Amino acid sequence: MIAIVDYGIGNLHSVSKALQRLGKETVITKERDTLLQAKAVVLPGVGSFGEAMDNLEKMDLVGALRDMYLEGRPILGICLGLQLFFERSQESPRKKGLTFLSGEVRKLPPTAKIPHIGWNRVYFKRVTPFTQEIPQGRFFYFANSFYVIPEDETCVVGICNYNVVIPAVVNTDNLWGVQFHPEKSAQWGMKFLENWVKSLPA
Repeated sequence: MIAIVDYGIGNLHSVSKALQRLGKETVITKERDTLLQAKAVVLPGVGSFGEAMDNLEKMDLVGALRDMYLEGRPILGICLGLQLFFERSQESPRKKGLTFLSGEVRKLPPTAKIPHIGWNRVYFKRVTPFTQEIPQGRFFYFANSFYVIPEDETCVVGICNYNVVIPAVVNTDNLWGVQFHPEKSAQWGMKFLENWVKSLPA
């Protein structure tokens, strides 16, 4: 079972339907016990970093997510979900993130149209089982005003250029994050989700 975390922000049902089309059982939950029973977790989201962390804290899910990460259970962060993996964000400077990864989330520079909404090409810096069947420069759908800046850039798998280089795909161990929305990215977004699903424990 894949748990999709419902923390009050995000397009939960479109993510759930995409995974169900790939043959996976999903549950949308805000319950700690249900989350801890899952073999894998998706943390979707569109919205505010601070509000998202406030909601996760109120629902007592922060500790559960950290435990699952340390146990090695697969976690996929989508858009804001990826940003929550990091320590801090310029959007909510007093709010601590999940701290899975060192680094921060910054606002897109004024040289770019904000928010960043639409289709952009993604280029991979290294080949992984999740991306090897996706050709370079394919289009994925983005909707964001902020982007992640990892301290260790070796975790960056794919990038997008939007008047600034945006880490579009991030990976370390059991953790995968994408700045784009795979569930809205047609053929190649579904291919990414399919590859992630294939990696999950039976």
